[in-house]
Amino acid sequence: MSPELIANYGTHLVPTRLGRLSVRSVGPADGLPTVLWPSMFVDGRTWDRALPLLRRDEPGRRFLVVDPPGLGRSEPLRTRSTIAEAAAAARDMLDALAVRAPVDWVGNAFGGHVGYELAAEPGALRSFVAISAPAEPISPALRRQILLLKPLLRTFGAVGPVRTAVITAMLTDASSANPEIRGIVAESLARPERASLALALRSFILDRVDVSALLPRICVPSLYLAGDDRGDWSPADAARAAALTPGAEARTISGARTLVPLEQPQAVARELSAFWHSLA
Repeated sequence: MSPELIANYGTHLVPTRLGRLSVRSVGPADGLPTVLWPSMFVDGRTWDRALPLLRRDEPGRRFLVVDPPGLGRSEPLRTRSTIAEAAAAARDMLDALAVRAPVDWVGNAFGGHVGYELAAEPGALRSFVAISAPAEPISPALRRQILLLKPLLRTFGAVGPVRTAVITAMLTDASSANPEIRGIVAESLARPERASLALALRSFILDRVDVSALLPRICVPSLYLAGDDRGDWSPADAARAAALTPGAEARTISGARTLVPLEQPQAVARELSAFWHSLA
């Protein structure tokens, strides 16, 4: 393991080209490496409701729970970046952790976008799961809304109308009314520096490009999970993406918007375990 790796709050701070990423390693050190990468705005805690179920059902796995660049307890972003660079940072992370074998990648939204890049590279992944992760850029209407909120985010942070807009975009009304779920999202939003969060927003949402052309090049078993309440990646959208991806399947999780693992952890754990068992 890299000598630059240092322990912090029960996690590791792992050096990458986009700063040190906070990574929790859960499970046996020699377990099958499985990366859980969350959505934009939030951090690895959004996997915490699903993780105990996954550990129960998949005891032979080593789960690497990531705080993405500039978010959570990872180091702040200092420059504008891209999703392709985030994928390169993920490779840096795995190298620093001495993970040599191809990994099972599970990405929620932003994590799925990073996963598309990696899944199209021969030998990087063993399997790929994208959850609520549109392959297309954001819509013009959403871009206009974000551009209106971005100055507020940079000046005041994720408070007031910005926090409300993010929570509304990520959670169903029922999930938003759940104090545990809402609290995890609110705490995640409060962690990053304002400037870092604004850079992440620009880099990984506003600048997101269409990667539909990558889908036919994905050569690992893939599963696309869509919530039933997200307009820009509906179950029909996930099915169309799966049709473009060799050997991929699409499934729908009810009662979820963007943060599907946080909102419906039992259903997500069940789908992941079934998918992984199908690889044997």
